Amino acid sequence: MKPRITRILGIFRIWILSPFAAQQKLQGAYFSIRKIRGSCPSEFCRTSVFGGSAEVPSVPPSGIALFDLDGTLLAWDTQLLFRHHVIRREPWRALLLLVFLASLPLFPILKLGGLKRAFLSYLWRMPAATLAAHARSFAAAIVPTFYPELREALENHRRQGHLLILSSASPQFYVAEIGRALGFNLALGTELPIFSSCPLLPKLLNHKGAAKVERLYQLLPAPYFADGKLLHSHGYTDSRADLPMLALCHTASVVNPDAALAVLANSAGWQILRPPRPWRSRADFWWQSLFLLSGRKIEKEKSLQNFPA
Repeated sequence: MKPRITRILGIFRIWILSPFAAQQKLQGAYFSIRKIRGSCPSEFCRTSVFGGSAEVPSVPPSGIALFDLDGTLLAWDTQLLFRHHVIRREPWRALLLLVFLASLPLFPILKLGGLKRAFLSYLWRMPAATLAAHARSFAAAIVPTFYPELREALENHRRQGHLLILSSASPQFYVAEIGRALGFNLALGTELPIFSSCPLLPKLLNHKGAAKVERLYQLLPAPYFADGKLLHSHGYTDSRADLPMLALCHTASVVNPDAALAVLANSAGWQILRPPRPWRSRADFWWQSLFLLSGRKIEKEKSLQNFPA
């Protein structure tokens, strides 16, 4: 029994923490950049991906700041926090955790994309209008918990008139709301189909790794790119999964990097930021993660006071 529990926790850790390209290195062949062919399927296209303005200027700006979300602007995976946010308001949806737990042993078949679909099963049959309302309230609640150091970096780019892009693997429906709340010019996340009510296992266009680069080539004007780089750009991330995005940037900052990413950062001359995380140890992280997964009320737990309810 104990080895089985350890294996399940290990798979959960892969989904929450590990980058999709954990074993990939900063090599030119891997980071060959290509313009995405065509546009997204019509069933996935949403009304707007712009957070703070109606359009991107045709002339490249003096600077472009690319921000990852989870682990970068804040310590936690927002998918875990959003699930908690929803279940506090619709407690019966906690029962749908069984769908996700049942999928964990199938990880070799489902891979990370399949687990992501199973995790979103708690949204089953939720009307689109309700989901949009949850996304707006979640964004309002979560923004105050972001790292002050990263908020200051964001504001510094804004003061300089830079184009601000939020680029996340988290679902677009709340990434767009967070982008709007923070005044990003462009907010990009994982797309779900347009629906009147959410299916049990929603389809996804996973916005992770090289997909982030392809999306930028799709949305930004051609003059923004030269010699395989996004002009005047600075990237922010905590994960090796975003190495394709960082390879597109002229400069970069990494947030609480693991040992391998820290080595890459030092060799590339990237800035390393280490804002304090809200857990004291790995065991404390797992305890808090399980607490959030359970949907229990946060206000009673002092160690979780800073989480959005």
